Amino acid sequence: MLRIHKDGKRKLVSIGLSIHSQLWDFTKNEPKPKCPNKDFINKIILDKKTEYQKEILELNAEQKDYTANSLVEAKQTKFQLKTINEFYNILIKQFEKDGNTGNRRTYMCSLNYLKRFTNNKLNILFNDIDVNWLKRYEAWFKQQGCKETTMSIQFRTLRSAYNKAIEAKAVSSKNYPFKEYQVSKFNTKTIKRALPKDDVLKIITTETIHATFIRQLARDVFKFSYLCAGVPFVDIANLTIENIIDGKLSYTRQKTHGDINVTICEQAMEIIEKYAYHQKKAAYLFPILDANIHKTPQQKANRIHKVGAQVNRELKQLANELGINVNLTTYVARHSFATILKRSGVDIGLISELMGHADIATTKIYLDSFDEKQVDAAMSNLL
Repeated sequence: MLRIHKDGKRKLVSIGLSIHSQLWDFTKNEPKPKCPNKDFINKIILDKKTEYQKEILELNAEQKDYTANSLVEAKQTKFQLKTINEFYNILIKQFEKDGNTGNRRTYMCSLNYLKRFTNNKLNILFNDIDVNWLKRYEAWFKQQGCKETTMSIQFRTLRSAYNKAIEAKAVSSKNYPFKEYQVSKFNTKTIKRALPKDDVLKIITTETIHATFIRQLARDVFKFSYLCAGVPFVDIANLTIENIIDGKLSYTRQKTHGDINVTICEQAMEIIEKYAYHQKKAAYLFPILDANIHKTPQQKANRIHKVGAQVNRELKQLANELGINVNLTTYVARHSFATILKRSGVDIGLISELMGHADIATTKIYLDSFDEKQVDAAMSNLL
């Protein structure tokens, strides 16, 4: 036991070790020379003494009063160590409670990767993660054939969880490994997903009279997104009749919580009217969610994820049929909207506002790079 004295009062603190009394020198208060692991035991005792001495020095420097009892209680509650598995599950449950399905899905994915890497032996502390551990984790990802964009997301999520654990006093920041191990080294440049205007028009004007319902929905969602300032699929799914105000689409983005207001053109309004029966029955503009069935945030998120995958499969097949060599998804409509406006001479600041981005830097990620003809034309003006 570590004995702490202050103002004539004392407090005993266990250091978590015990040895036979025959191996302890009660006069010197230390293990006897013949005690097995003597040096290791002395180190643990010294470390524990140092911890409390440092705490006392800090309190004295800040001129804060304390008692032996308050010092021990504060020290014991300062860090409530939790395993990575325990802390991840706490975060995931909190995200679920808050209805934050996006973060819940992200951290669930991160936890699953960590379990696979450790062969489901994740009962380790965050302090067990050092630079070498992270390098082994990186090597494992490469063996799995994962892209650097995937690795970047997973390492950023792990770093975020580590930071949250520090904030929650579940781990000390003393051995924080991400100061040396830079997550920014991963190449996160994504292939530009914007289509030229001719290809977009080919998609949105293709007749779907004899197509299946999901094919018609896929094309309608793509067209509606493109015509309404690149509205994302998750926001399309959540639209109701209340989001139509004086001929404008007015909604709050699910991801950034920014407010968007765009004029609904005639073609976009025709798509809305096409699903009028669903609107009356299910309370949503598009036949994705049903207010009578999908009530909780998790139910909505699961449904949007499922239908989104079906829609993207149909769009990919549609692109193949039209001879468009691109992995066509609903997000291509958003990228195409931004890029086509830029090439038409529209100011990036206006595009950024229409897309609901917090800053122009985010918008630039969406914008396709200039093609060679545009660069050559610009260079010709130098002389």
